[in-house]
Amino acid sequence: MGLIKFVVSKTFLKQLLLALIVLVVVVFGIMQWLKISTNHGEYIEVPDLSKKTINEVQMTLEKVKLNYLVLDSTNYNPSFPTKSVIEQNPPAGNKVKEGRKIYLTINPSGYRKVSVPKVVQETLRTATSIIKAVGLEVGEVTYVDNIGKDMVLGIKFEGKEIEPGTLLPKTSKIDLICGNGNK
Repeated sequence: MGLIKFVVSKTFLKQLLLALIVLVVVVFGIMQWLKISTNHGEYIEVPDLSKKTINEVQMTLEKVKLNYLVLDSTNYNPSFPTKSVIEQNPPAGNKVKEGRKIYLTINPSGYRKVSVPKVVQETLRTATSIIKAVGLEVGEVTYVDNIGKDMVLGIKFEGKEIEPGTLLPKTSKIDLICGNGNK
């Protein structure tokens, strides 16, 4: 009975009302502070950085008060100029806050180098699959007299014999020397 009397007493109700008013004022103050400190409603449109060099990107982003970070530059794309932006995140046209980082993927100056696989003493069909799997291409196939029909006997690049493990730019064409099945 004493608890119910206390809850409905004037003192308790005044304190409860005062606590609610303080809570509303504090929440309102925090919301106003957040609007000011986060620049609520102020956005910058992300410019299109595609095919621009790092220097051009830097100048463009400084004008609009954005930052950038280069994430990757390993996948060469021949349809883009070397050392230019291939991809950006967030994409062009998105709206972001001032100071936001734009993440960039840059086109390297050429294909990365891959190791020539060991295909000597493999069949032409198997060798072709292995060569394509590492990112190289089969160029000219020449046949010489050898009992092993379609057996790879040697590898050439630009007219010179090469050994397995030699590093060549990805998508390079290597020529194969194969046996024709004759003694």
